[in-house]
Amino acid sequence: MSQSDHHDHFPGQAWCCPAGGSSPTSISTLSRRSFLKGVGFTTLGTLGLKNVSWKALTATLPIEPLADYRSPLRVKPILVYDIPVRAHQTSWRAWGGLQTQAQAEEELARIRGELFLLKKKADFPVEFLPVSGIKSAAEIDRLKEDLASADVIIVYAAGGWLDTFRKLEETGKELIFFCRHRSGPVYLWYEIISPRYLRQHTDHLALERVDDSDVVIDSQDELLWRLRALCGLKNTLGTRIVAVGGPDAWAQPPGVVPKLVEEKWKFDLRTVSYEELGRIIKEAKNDSAAIKRAQQRAGDYLKLSGTRLETDLNFVRNAFLLEEVFVALMKKADCRAITINGCMGTIMPIAETSACLTLSLLNDAGYLAFCESDFVVIPAGILLANTSGKPVFLNDPTYPHQGLITLAHCTAPRRMDGKTLEPARILTHFESDYGAAPKVEMSKGQIVTNIIPDFAAKRWVGLAGKIEEAPFLPICRSQIEVSFDKDSQLLARRMPGFHWMTGYGDYLREVGYALRRVKIEWDCL
Repeated sequence: MSQSDHHDHFPGQAWCCPAGGSSPTSISTLSRRSFLKGVGFTTLGTLGLKNVSWKALTATLPIEPLADYRSPLRVKPILVYDIPVRAHQTSWRAWGGLQTQAQAEEELARIRGELFLLKKKADFPVEFLPVSGIKSAAEIDRLKEDLASADVIIVYAAGGWLDTFRKLEETGKELIFFCRHRSGPVYLWYEIISPRYLRQHTDHLALERVDDSDVVIDSQDELLWRLRALCGLKNTLGTRIVAVGGPDAWAQPPGVVPKLVEEKWKFDLRTVSYEELGRIIKEAKNDSAAIKRAQQRAGDYLKLSGTRLETDLNFVRNAFLLEEVFVALMKKADCRAITINGCMGTIMPIAETSACLTLSLLNDAGYLAFCESDFVVIPAGILLANTSGKPVFLNDPTYPHQGLITLAHCTAPRRMDGKTLEPARILTHFESDYGAAPKVEMSKGQIVTNIIPDFAAKRWVGLAGKIEEAPFLPICRSQIEVSFDKDSQLLARRMPGFHWMTGYGDYLREVGYALRRVKIEWDCL
């Protein structure tokens, strides 16, 4: 797409890789407002580098890969039960297999054992607080300390009544209701959780914060994926991210999408101007130790198995120097996320390379690094990465046909499964034929999650697919042909926005479960 094709009244670039030179998105401070209980406020501002030298920024280097960066999800398990008292010639007990205190103690032990195994199985950080048993709403008060520190309450609904559930709702914590059918003594609420609690004696859902997706019967795996989703959401809300050149959105009016991000996700956007970046890069280029590190690391990288150099070596060395600069900026901001506006024409003369390989390196090291500063899709990438614990691939989609779609961009991570480096050819960035960009040979047969966000932050589309091949078309360097089992025209009609976010594995359930809490519709195909 040529630069002349974009809408003149949208200062943001509308073609694939912005070349810079457009009017920057407004970075004026937005009004502060609360979004979710327990989540802080967003500050849109600058990183404040005017008087900060490169030497000061490098005080916390060298670069080291991040361990699992996610904060653990803190879960409070509560068994709600009754001990009935026999009465003559009347109904004195409700359904359920917990009728004595001894049976309740056995159930508490069973829950502890299940949670122990669940924690061992979890592929995300989770902490289970001590299991408590309560027989009335009044007993919730003695759990105040645990409830204050918890993110989620698992309500083991063996008995009890609506007043107990309502008081747990008042804590503002996420609630998951677990009921037994065959995994242990049958629970009362296995019978009545829908008509009495969810529908409140009506024909329709009557609650704002809890719905049918928050009810689990017997299955520990069903519990696990919901907790995984909530861990991803917890680590996404309030994300701080460095926005080089300011926050923007593909082909959208300035300022609109960053405001939506503030409202929905409470992101903390820290702008670094290209003037500041240029000064810091210039200082870094005069740092002989930094130059030596970049040369050494570039050489080591190119020796990695499956790595083939097909561009100028100096572009690769400059990409490693730029990586060190970006890590220093993130450390200054106390965050692990960064994005670049004006990826091509603006940064190339400053860094004397493209940012493509740099962003790939950062993602492989456990950071969250995105091109184009497109905050339409960046929240999807951060949510998917925080849910899966794996890097994600921001890409340009094509038109779906015959159950196939091509996805491509020049900044793909190589460690897409979170562990193993995929083979890669290091080429130039396609559209400029300059710099260093990886053509990552993603694994054929790999199941992937695709998230397709809309411009208005109201409806995201989810699509599962399978990588059929990694071709070498004259388009962005990292490219995959993804097959899907839905009607191609249905997908074409339902696709909103532009950029997609793709990750290894199937996390469609988790993404949809999280999105309900930020009031974005999940249109899962």
